[in-house]
Amino acid sequence: MRKLFCLLICSVAFNVKPFAQQKLSALGFDKDSMEVEKVILGSDKISLSKDLPVASFIVNKKQYTSSRNESKVNLHWQEMSENTNGLRGVLLFTNVTADTITLENVVPFGVSSDHIYITGKGDHELSRTHLFVPGKLPVNVIVPDNAWDLGYCSFNLKNDLSVTGLVRRNRASIKKGTRTRFETILYPGGSVTYNFYAESAPSKWQDALAQIFQGRMLYDVEKFDNSLFEREDLKWIRHSYVMHIMMTWDKFYYDYKDGKFHLNEFVERGKKLYGGDDVISIWPTWPTLGLDQRNQFDLFQDLPGGTKKIHQLSDELHKQNIKFFVCYNPWDESTRSENHFGGISDLIAATAADGVVLDTKAEASKELQQSADKVRKGVIMYSEGMAVPKDMAGIPSGRVHNALYYAPMLNLNKLIKPEFAIYRVAELFKEPIQREFATSFFNGYGTEINIMAPGQPDWAEEQYKYLGRTTRILRENTNNFTSRNWEPLIPTSTDSIWVNKWPQDGKIIYTIYSIRPAGYKGQLFSVQPAASQHFVDLWHHRLVQPNEQNGEWWINAETNAFNQAYLGTNNEGEVDCIAQLPLLINAHRNGDKLVIQTAQKGTELRIWAGAPSYAKKPLMLKPGKNEILLSDQFGRFEGDFVIQLMDNGILLDETIVTVQRGEARRISKLETTSPANSFPQGMVNIPAGKFTFKASNGDEFIPYPKQDVDSSFEMKSFFMDKFPVTNAQYKKFIDATGYRPSDTANYLKHWVKGKIKKGEEQYPVIYVSYEDARAYAKWAGKRLPTELEWQYAAQTPSLNEWPWVQATPVKRKVEYVTNTLSTSAIEGIDSSMCNLGDGRLHPVGSYSKGANPYGLQDLVGSVWQLTNDLYMNGSFRYIIMKGGSYFKPSSSWWYVQGGPRELHYRQQLLRVSQGFERNATVGFRCVKDAQ
Repeated sequence: MRKLFCLLICSVAFNVKPFAQQKLSALGFDKDSMEVEKVILGSDKISLSKDLPVASFIVNKKQYTSSRNESKVNLHWQEMSENTNGLRGVLLFTNVTADTITLENVVPFGVSSDHIYITGKGDHELSRTHLFVPGKLPVNVIVPDNAWDLGYCSFNLKNDLSVTGLVRRNRASIKKGTRTRFETILYPGGSVTYNFYAESAPSKWQDALAQIFQGRMLYDVEKFDNSLFEREDLKWIRHSYVMHIMMTWDKFYYDYKDGKFHLNEFVERGKKLYGGDDVISIWPTWPTLGLDQRNQFDLFQDLPGGTKKIHQLSDELHKQNIKFFVCYNPWDESTRSENHFGGISDLIAATAADGVVLDTKAEASKELQQSADKVRKGVIMYSEGMAVPKDMAGIPSGRVHNALYYAPMLNLNKLIKPEFAIYRVAELFKEPIQREFATSFFNGYGTEINIMAPGQPDWAEEQYKYLGRTTRILRENTNNFTSRNWEPLIPTSTDSIWVNKWPQDGKIIYTIYSIRPAGYKGQLFSVQPAASQHFVDLWHHRLVQPNEQNGEWWINAETNAFNQAYLGTNNEGEVDCIAQLPLLINAHRNGDKLVIQTAQKGTELRIWAGAPSYAKKPLMLKPGKNEILLSDQFGRFEGDFVIQLMDNGILLDETIVTVQRGEARRISKLETTSPANSFPQGMVNIPAGKFTFKASNGDEFIPYPKQDVDSSFEMKSFFMDKFPVTNAQYKKFIDATGYRPSDTANYLKHWVKGKIKKGEEQYPVIYVSYEDARAYAKWAGKRLPTELEWQYAAQTPSLNEWPWVQATPVKRKVEYVTNTLSTSAIEGIDSSMCNLGDGRLHPVGSYSKGANPYGLQDLVGSVWQLTNDLYMNGSFRYIIMKGGSYFKPSSSWWYVQGGPRELHYRQQLLRVSQGFERNATVGFRCVKDAQ
């Protein structure tokens, strides 16, 4: 057999392993069978595991290959001039029959379930192009308007090397035929040529795809002029994500009925729903142009207030960091004659416009940009359609037009030129359009909400809120979404759910799009963890831990369910977003106190109660170390607190701390006293020591705090009252200060007309509130003890269960058992040690035998003793009390379990009002700080 070797030079510009740098110098294939058998890379000849056709194609809806060409066309290979990037040739298709035939879906190296390829699928008039990945469902993709009929393939060789090929129809070559968007119709004897390109490439198919689409720009232009994209004044457009285009007779702009402009109201609404617009464009021309001889520029002049008012509105938008666009209709040639370039310059100057929407044009000319530059720098030309690669050098932004009504999921135009700002057109009036926002987000670009057609449906606000969620992530990670490192469709464990990878600036963003109506939650894609990084679900704002499986680390993702009826509509689909971020925030919570330490990076620290939203505002702090009480800043909120480190609007790191539902958080503040410079009268010195805090409690219907439990503390020395505060002591306070509470209900209810009952002077004061006790303590130069201080002083570092040394274990008669014990009787306590619950209050010091090793008396069985510790959960507030009391109801376990209580036991005093919490069994004792 004769072999034909195409010997051409290739150079690969991608960073791959050395073997992949070898030049593709030839394909070895049989001239007669048109099957590729070998690949020649320099001096290396690599035989393929199986022969591949030079191309496959479809004729009259039937699939053929060049190696078994039984079709009605003759396929001929023609060599062309050398191409420095690799192999280049021409495929000539000739209709050798007497019939008219239809040729389509030409694919280099053929379609196969073993390798990646792109070709048409189905018969959609605008969108047939699909990416075929082995083992996966085909993915509908967008390619440039002049490349709908392209064919692409890449297949692996070995040693991290692949061969990638592209064919593109030469539309000008058609003889005796005609073309449609996807097909070539050849009459008898008719012919058409396809340019054929092949290169060596990295083995990873995404890298090979990027080499052809991004590195070669589909061979659409030999040398790309990047000067427009290097202009600093024009780069802002690539970091913008929401644009509205409205007609000037829209009431959002101006209402003829009240004669007022309403653009500012429109802007304010947008700020709450989706963070506001990056661009607002007005349109006063079509479909009014042609009514009379006025041209498009005249119509701007004739708007209410003329261009002077437009300039004013533009200035107001600029103050809010919103850009303002006008429109240009290049077809306006039959009205009043005016030089278009001069008209554009004048219009930009008169309106302070930041950009021009080019009606019906997918490209711009140098003259258009120069017309804008003549006025000032930074003015954007925005094409109606998507510029093809050869035209991208002349325009920095454009649309994915909704003439392609049901947009494909993946837009490969984004891969060609990531710096080219893309907006997907969406129209609210038609139907709910969540899919538009979801796919724009998945592809890393913005949305143009076109409200030129009338209608503001009732679903608009809900849809806008969804746009706000996607847009926030796009804005906060915009450098990732404009990076040339984008990797589309990384491998996933599940079909009908896709993942794009966007690495840049030391972080990786993964956008996820799903059309699984039932939703998805589980293992999805593999990652490479690093010690200095972590994973965050930015859509749900959760920390994510990768799971190791067979030497790979996998990330779990979650997408919400949606109504199955939405499949095949513009409301289908759901998203998720995972970020691999550097660990720059160290945050932990101790009860209500949140402590945050950040790296010395960024410009601000944001703390959100719940998921970030444009409808609310975060607490803003400076980076570094911060301590806050959550209840002071966020009230009774329970749930996730999202903490973000930002640098001029760019997300550097995010973490989440959670307050569980019903969790008790200590919200009291500890105010130290002036230290005692001598031994205070009536107080006992509590020496410093190490203490492990243990706690017990009764019924947990309202959860008790877990804060500090089982933790060890180095306790400082302090002084504590030997006895609870007495009636006589409290009377001195009143006499000295004239204190009267704001709520007097039940205040000192046991006194008679403001006087202590005779003989009760040394009884513990009762019927006082938390505020009453704190007021007394402050007057006395003291304060209420924390629970930790009370218990340490009572238990000592020995962790005694009772103040005294027990001769026999204390037993409680158990009447009901849950996770705690409820008791009605105590055995093993000597009645001389404390009041066992006889229902009568006694003077302090009545049970001196019950003193603890430090000399503290009446610790148990006297009155419940208030601590400084005030707790809240999402519904209630309460104070922690210690020691039990003289009152011990016994007919039901539902009662508060009184009587003397173990030193580690705690009891809630639920707060409704001061009057409600004042009662006959609650008193207090004080502490004072030592030197």
